[in-house]
Amino acid sequence: MPRGIPNAKKDDSGMRYTSMHVPLAPNPKHVGTSYLKSETQTIWARNAARKKELVAEEIAPSPEQRRGFHVIVIHPGSRFLRIGRASDVTPASIPNVIARRHKPPAPVPTYVEGISRPRKGQVPQLSVSASPNGDEYAVDITSDDPFDTKMGSIIVSLRERMRFYKLRVTPHAASIASTFNEQFKPEIIPELNDPFLVDWIQDPLEDSEVLVGERALLLSDPQLLNYSVKWPIHGKSFNTRDYPSHQMILDDIESIISTVLNERLNLRRPDYKDYSVVLVIPDFYDRAYVREFVNVLLVSLGFKQICVQQESLAATYGAGISSACVVDIGAVNSSIACVDEGLVISDSRITLNMGGDDITEFLYVLLERISFPYRDINLARWYDWAVMEDLKARLCTLAEGDVALNLYDFVVRKPGKPTEKYGLRAYDEIILAPMCIFEPRVIEFDRKHIGLRSIPHPDVTEEIIEHPTDHVTQAMIISTQHLLPPPSTAPTDVRHSSIPINQSQDETTAVVENGGKQEQQEVSLPSTAHATPPPAVESSAQSVVGASGGVPADAPMEVIDVEGDVKPSAILVPPQPQPSQSSVPVTSNYSGLGIDVCFEASKLPLDVAIFNSARASGGDDKIRKHLQAVLVIGGSALIPGMAHALESRLQAIATPLVPSMDKVQIIPPPKEVDPRVLAWKGAAVLGKMDSAADLWLTPADWDVLGMRGLRERCFYL
Repeated sequence: MPRGIPNAKKDDSGMRYTSMHVPLAPNPKHVGTSYLKSETQTIWARNAARKKELVAEEIAPSPEQRRGFHVIVIHPGSRFLRIGRASDVTPASIPNVIARRHKPPAPVPTYVEGISRPRKGQVPQLSVSASPNGDEYAVDITSDDPFDTKMGSIIVSLRERMRFYKLRVTPHAASIASTFNEQFKPEIIPELNDPFLVDWIQDPLEDSEVLVGERALLLSDPQLLNYSVKWPIHGKSFNTRDYPSHQMILDDIESIISTVLNERLNLRRPDYKDYSVVLVIPDFYDRAYVREFVNVLLVSLGFKQICVQQESLAATYGAGISSACVVDIGAVNSSIACVDEGLVISDSRITLNMGGDDITEFLYVLLERISFPYRDINLARWYDWAVMEDLKARLCTLAEGDVALNLYDFVVRKPGKPTEKYGLRAYDEIILAPMCIFEPRVIEFDRKHIGLRSIPHPDVTEEIIEHPTDHVTQAMIISTQHLLPPPSTAPTDVRHSSIPINQSQDETTAVVENGGKQEQQEVSLPSTAHATPPPAVESSAQSVVGASGGVPADAPMEVIDVEGDVKPSAILVPPQPQPSQSSVPVTSNYSGLGIDVCFEASKLPLDVAIFNSARASGGDDKIRKHLQAVLVIGGSALIPGMAHALESRLQAIATPLVPSMDKVQIIPPPKEVDPRVLAWKGAAVLGKMDSAADLWLTPADWDVLGMRGLRERCFYL
């Protein structure tokens, strides 16, 4: 450097973005302020002090009003919105649907098929008749149709359970039922003799721009009457498939809530400022869903304050227990989460992309194979969908003893036509339909995923630091561990494993090597146990890593006789590694796992997902604790035999994998409480408690803090 030029100071930061002088950080030793050093200086303490000053101005409840009269509890779902005062015994259950007047031409109603279909024009080639060696439980698959292969695996599982319970199989039942259904002619019921005659809306309504709930479903032909019928909620988030803009979804939700409050609870908008709201959200929630919903209730509708609670925790409040594994089988999704001493274990949450709607659609597919007498059915029309829902509620069962070649009847009410009464004969279709949640091979998960999009842009960050469990939980990682890359490229955290790795590997090796010897791991099945799913596992997403050593918890269990023992024993067989063949693009590749863990985990059978959720909650003691308190809620919990079907399947999975495992227990809901409203009842209990005073978030807090305010008021955000 030339002499006379001072040494230029090296600039490590490169080019400066501004010429403004940035002062240095203050020395903490010189700071003498006490700002925010005590609890009394927080915004919550200031608000509490302000409330004490305004107590005299608030409306004092009259003596005849019950506690919780000024608290509204809202539980939105895919099919029904349950809403009511916390002081009410039961909520108002309204179909969560809205019909808006649309400029012609109105959109054509669409239906996304979520169940596999047999090939067009192909006669079922599945034979379940007795084999030449006299085995009445044999299933002969002679078709090359993939649907028949999937059906065969489900029927094999059913036949093995019937064999275990020593139930006879009716030969040629499908052909007998099909012959009867083909020849059946419907009976016309006159209007005077129909006690449940439907008053359809067949003429355009001049004064009704918006129809909500049951009225929206009374439209005879929405397209002809220039109405657009939409369901704003889909599973655990918004229905982005049918809406071009998420603001339109929020407008419809606001219209539905305000209309229902006006018609059912006689509440007008000016009265909302005097009412508090308890909102029930899904366990594995989307943060954007919570933010937008709270914004609708506090800002758009103007309620006094809000409290947000998760479904599982609300269900335990309603059942009066502090710890349970809560299984919510909804219309679109099924969610599982473990609650331990009044707190949802975040790592145990898992959501399955199947529910009651899949059972309804699968029942329709099965009945079509035996010549369903109502041949003009179209599931895109609501009144035809209601026919299948009625058949599901009355016919479906999970009790093997109820399988028989019985005669059923159902009524079809169509707008502008007389009521028709049909007869129907069915055999095992009534139990195969609900078995799809335990054998989800027939569900088209990739097709159900099409068209749905997330509301927030992935590049937009929240003001709350995101945690890995916001997107992927430990239960999901356990469930998809067999799909993850090898440990050399992506090491897996096995600290949460409930079973020692070496022990599980040694036991599995002994099972395979010793064959039928007594050294193998034999499972003693109690009287409620059964033969578990068939040996063939098609989808690699349905086998679950059971101990972190690489043995799937849902590994196929072959039913064999051990040294002449008549009672079947479930023997763990290591699975063959199969590559993932998912065609869905990776949309939630968080933590660098390489696959869409949330989507792959949503394909699990229900019983395996429950076991993995319990495994993710902690060690062996936690697994035993939660499997002995399984609480099933939701509409599909009403299927007869659901408790026994879950108990037997969970027992067969847990007994060989959990040391000292006692009997799995399904907790029934409290007496005379509908499992569909149990979560709402629990949220109503919370809304009436004095201890909930610290959980309320006011519009002023929401305006200043946003989602950070909810995080301060809720344990889980």
